[in-house]
Amino acid sequence: MRKGFSGFSEGVKNPTPLPNEFFTELLPIIDHLGELRVTLYALWSLSRKEGNCRYVRREEFAADRLFMEAMGSPGMTAEEALTESLERAVTRGTMLRAEIQDETGPMSFYFLNDPQGRAAVESIASGRWHPSGEADSPIEIATERPNIFNLYEQNIGPLTPMIAESLREAETEYPPEWIEEAMQIAVENNVRKWRYIEAILEDWKVKGKDTPSDRGDTEKARRRYIQGEFSDHLDT
Repeated sequence: MRKGFSGFSEGVKNPTPLPNEFFTELLPIIDHLGELRVTLYALWSLSRKEGNCRYVRREEFAADRLFMEAMGSPGMTAEEALTESLERAVTRGTMLRAEIQDETGPMSFYFLNDPQGRAAVESIASGRWHPSGEADSPIEIATERPNIFNLYEQNIGPLTPMIAESLREAETEYPPEWIEEAMQIAVENNVRKWRYIEAILEDWKVKGKDTPSDRGDTEKARRRYIQGEFSDHLDT
């Protein structure tokens, strides 16, 4: 017999915020009930966590008895259904998964696919995390300075696989403060293109970051990046 619902309480307390994209872009293309359930559960769970690097562990899904009772289906256990549904959400791009191996075995962490989530997954992949000692939040992720990928998305544009690879290479070749400053120059000059940023970095590497004639002359320094050799990158 199908269970009924008695209705919401008056003045809903602690409402769960949902991104507009969930209704306008994601909901119309989700065609699997389990995927919809884990997506909504993750959005609910993440909204109740604190900090910039919020994640949901696989164990949190599995430990919710009522949630897992709803996940079972004919011919498939609840655990199998959870695995399939999480995989669908990751494949679609709604969530990002990071795997960490410690002395207790592998751990799976799920992040929302937004700038903060992408930065957190990149930090984990780069080893910028450490155990927290807390059972509910077993890892802490280093966030001492803006992640280069997050910085690019916030100031320049969408992060494509090709751009991501270029940023990884730049991280190994240039100091972080150079990359941040080059992006700032691109924003100030309204030239939001990676090739333009890369040209500035290459120029600093070859000629030195500050030329004697530019020191103390901010306007002259700014004109350097919109004239001459840099003008070739303004429209490309």
